Amino acid sequence: MALHVIDEAKRCLNCKKPMCREGCPINTPIPEMIQMLLNRKMNEAGEKVFLNNPLSIICSLVCDHEKQCEGHCILGKKGVPVHISSIENYISDSYFDKSSITCQEKNGKKVAVIGSGPAGITIAILLTIKGYEVTIFDAKEKIGGVLQYGIPEFRLPKTILDRYKKKLMEMGIKIRPNTTIGGALEIDDLFRDGYKAVFVGTGVWRPRTLGVKGESFGNVHFAIDYLANPDAYELGEKVAVIGAGNAAMDVARTILRKGAVSVTLFERNQTAAASQRELSYAILDGANVEYCKETVEITEEGPVFQTLTFDEEGNVTGISEDKKLVKADSTIISISQRPKNKIVLTTDGLETTKEGLLKTNEKGATTRSGIFASGDVVAGAKTVVEAVAFSKIVADEMDAYIQGLGE
Repeated sequence: MALHVIDEAKRCLNCKKPMCREGCPINTPIPEMIQMLLNRKMNEAGEKVFLNNPLSIICSLVCDHEKQCEGHCILGKKGVPVHISSIENYISDSYFDKSSITCQEKNGKKVAVIGSGPAGITIAILLTIKGYEVTIFDAKEKIGGVLQYGIPEFRLPKTILDRYKKKLMEMGIKIRPNTTIGGALEIDDLFRDGYKAVFVGTGVWRPRTLGVKGESFGNVHFAIDYLANPDAYELGEKVAVIGAGNAAMDVARTILRKGAVSVTLFERNQTAAASQRELSYAILDGANVEYCKETVEITEEGPVFQTLTFDEEGNVTGISEDKKLVKADSTIISISQRPKNKIVLTTDGLETTKEGLLKTNEKGATTRSGIFASGDVVAGAKTVVEAVAFSKIVADEMDAYIQGLGE
C-alpha cells in the first residue's frame, strides 16, 4: 500500500491551477497534501486535511471520486488520473489516532447535536475546537448514522467509526446513545437545560414507498431497513431490488455476500442513478440490471412490471400493455428516503418543505431561532462530503449566533 501511494504521489503534476481541488466539494488541498507526503511531512499533511475535512478518512473511501477529485485530474484527460483517494486515505488513516486536536479554552457554553451522522460528527468536532461543551444525542446504539447503518462493512469498515467515537470522547464530547429527541426528551427540554443552540442532523430514515399494491407483504422490505441489519433477514435465493441508486447497489452486493443465488435490480429510467463505479462493482459481484421497468404491483411471488419507452430527450413516450411477473423470493424497495417527523411534531416553529425536509437559510439556520440543521435532513439523501462541506458553514453560523447572545 505504501509503495503504491508513493508511486501515485510522484505522478502528481502539482498543477498551478489544480482542477482536482476544484472538483472536490469540500476543496481539499490536494496538491499541498501530496507534496507534504513526498517531503515526509506526514503529520502536517494529516492535520491540514483533517482541519479541512474532519471526515477525511471516510470520504477517502466512500466519495464518488471518479466524478470529483480524480475525475478532474488533468492526467485523466488522456490517461489514468492520480489515485487521489488512496493517497488521502493513507495520510488521514496514519494521522488520525495519533492526532492531538488543539481546542480553544472552554467558554462554558453548551451545544446540543441531535444525530451522529456525517453532519453531526462534523458539527461536534468543529464547535468543540471553538471551545463549546458539546453533547451528541443519537436514537441508535452506535454513532455514525448512515455511515454505521446504511453503508456496508465491505465499503466502510466499522472500526473506523469506533476510532471516531474514541476521538470524540478524547476531545471531551459527551455522547448519549439510544436517546430519541422528540420522545421522552424534546428540543424545548434542551433549551431549558441551558443549551445555547441545537443542531439537527437526523438524516433520512423513512423509506419512500412505490404506492403500489403489495408493499405490506411479508417478503417485501425497504433498503434502508435492510442495510441497518442484514443478518436479521432471510431473503431466499432469488431477490428483486427495485431501484438502481448507490444504496440499491449496496443492497444487491450485500445480498449476494449473504448467499443469494440471483439478484436483479429493476430501474424505471434508462440509466442507473448510481455512480459508474458502484454499478460496475455490483455487476462484478453478480448482480443483473434491467432498465425501463415500471413497477405496477408486488405479489407474494415477486414484483410485476410494465416496460417503458423513452424518446431521445429521456421523456416517457409509452408503456407496454403486457404486465410481466418476475418471480422472486423477496423484493427490496430502494427508491430513496425521507426524514422522520418526531422533532418537527414536538417543536414549535420548525417549518419543513413539502418533502418533509427542514427549511433552512443558506447558512443552516432553521425557521426557529437557535436551531440549526444540515445534512440529509435538509438536502435529502446526498453524499457524505456534501454534508460535511455545508456543516462547516453551519458551525461558523452557530458560533456567530451564540456569541451574539452575550452572557
